[in-house]
Amino acid sequence: MVDTLPTQTNADPDGWNPPMPPTDLIFDDGEPLETNQHRVAMNVLIRSYQQYRIGQTDFYVGGNMFIYYSSTQVKNRDFRGPDFFVVLDVEGTRDRQGWVVWEEEGRYPDVIIELMSPSTAKVDLGLKKQLYDRVFKTQDYFVYNPFDSTSLQGWHRSSAYDEILPDSRGWLWCETLGLWLGTWTGTLDRETTSWLRFYDANGSLVLLPEEVAQQRAEAETQRAEAETQRAEAETQRAEVERLRAERLAARLRELGEDPDLI
Repeated sequence: MVDTLPTQTNADPDGWNPPMPPTDLIFDDGEPLETNQHRVAMNVLIRSYQQYRIGQTDFYVGGNMFIYYSSTQVKNRDFRGPDFFVVLDVEGTRDRQGWVVWEEEGRYPDVIIELMSPSTAKVDLGLKKQLYDRVFKTQDYFVYNPFDSTSLQGWHRSSAYDEILPDSRGWLWCETLGLWLGTWTGTLDRETTSWLRFYDANGSLVLLPEEVAQQRAEAETQRAEAETQRAEAETQRAEVERLRAERLAARLRELGEDPDLI
């Protein structure tokens, strides 16, 4: 990791061009995420956003992937990818080992989230924030420490980054995605903490695929239970009608009437 912001040295007026053939790029630095909670937190964001956009293919979401954007950066091997990022209005079904800007028509991430730790906070709030603002021009940038539920911060870019103010719940609005970012306390993958989660505009939690499946299973169980109760109620009603008919028939016989002829 370098201590200064990488600069672009390309002659292209858009600020990027292929620095070398893609086969020369490295896509794995061999460094694991800080902790298991960081890994789970990253996957929660990726998988929940994929679930939110299920059936749509005009976006790409990734995490802990290299983003290649300049010849200087490629030469120095000086930058590891964001923990979570989204690029909108791109072909999302193509397999990618990393995000190579010159292979993506110059597109940079629209939203980035870094999962901080004490060892990365300085870079996440300094060098990376400058990079995402000045070079990537990423519209929304957020940071969060999975071990500190009060650590959520975010910035939205107009001409430069402006801090996003939290609402009364402590949530931050991500204008680019049209979603809230807020905390949710619970157990995921046997880890219990305050997770960073997406919420829709109405404040409903954006569910993970397994949460959607569980919700559907619970709804099906409730439907089956309601159907069982309806059937039991119908059986009881039929039994009441049968007993009423028997009593009426018995009364008619007492009066000398044949109930079968009535």
